[in-house]
Amino acid sequence: MNFATHPVFVSLTPVFLLIGLGYLAGHMQWIRDAAVRDLSNLVFLVLIPALLFRTMSTVHVEALDLRPVLAYFPAALVLLAASVSWRGANRRSVVIGLAGVFSNMVMIGITLVELAYGKAALVTLLTLVSVHALILLSAGSIVLEGVVAREAREDGGPPPHLWASLASVVKGTLIHPIPLPIISGLLFAQTGWVLPTVIDKPLQLLGNAFGPIALVLVGVNLAATPLAGHWRAAVQIVFVKNLLMPVVVGLSAWAVGIEGLPLTVIVVAAALPIGANVFLFAQRYQTAQELTTASMGLSTVAALFTLSLVMAVMGWLN
Repeated sequence: MNFATHPVFVSLTPVFLLIGLGYLAGHMQWIRDAAVRDLSNLVFLVLIPALLFRTMSTVHVEALDLRPVLAYFPAALVLLAASVSWRGANRRSVVIGLAGVFSNMVMIGITLVELAYGKAALVTLLTLVSVHALILLSAGSIVLEGVVAREAREDGGPPPHLWASLASVVKGTLIHPIPLPIISGLLFAQTGWVLPTVIDKPLQLLGNAFGPIALVLVGVNLAATPLAGHWRAAVQIVFVKNLLMPVVVGLSAWAVGIEGLPLTVIVVAAALPIGANVFLFAQRYQTAQELTTASMGLSTVAALFTLSLVMAVMGWLN
């Protein structure tokens, strides 16, 4: 077998070459900190919505397979609960637990899955993406707000309003550049209409630009990620996220009866490195910020090897 033409190598190499190029650009200050926010806005507010809407605008609800959602998220929530229980119910343990289950499905996953498995696989991934943040971040918020309320009671102060905090999270995850175009695209598809060429072509061009720019940005952010002083704890988190999470999700999917391409997609999605939203939680609740940042960087670097392993195993099983 020619390794250079192996599907895993062919699909992973462009992804990590672009991340490496972004790392070089960040390290050499070709893309400076002031420009990163603007490029991130371009990706999240323009390119991602175009790609997601166009992809889902031809998908009919009756053709969607919702079993991946039923397999993926119960497994992720069980792993999150086990992580929090093991470390104790406090802010730090919840954030670390989220880091162990929250995948970078958008910035890395969309491009990787489409390169490796095609458009049909992308529909399965976007089904997960559409509720990924809503389910996991809402669960994390509930637990974190409960911890904050307990700390407030112990300190003799008034507890925060749990339901108001939860409503804010739900609103923020629904009215968002990721789930909103997915839902809008699905609704459009149910009308039976077809996008006019004058609209479809610009959406296609914008969607094609998403992958390279998003991956370069991952590398730029990686160049600014400190790892010193957090190696041991970060390695533990990365082991859970990059290796244990896909095993747990794979077993859950097998129990539900999922096989073939959908099984491969949800296991690969579970094996993706840690998503950036976890850092936002660390920042908001002022805990484990440096460890979370270090874990995200190490998880992304380690994914070059762990994703290769997971994808090769799934290819062998299927």
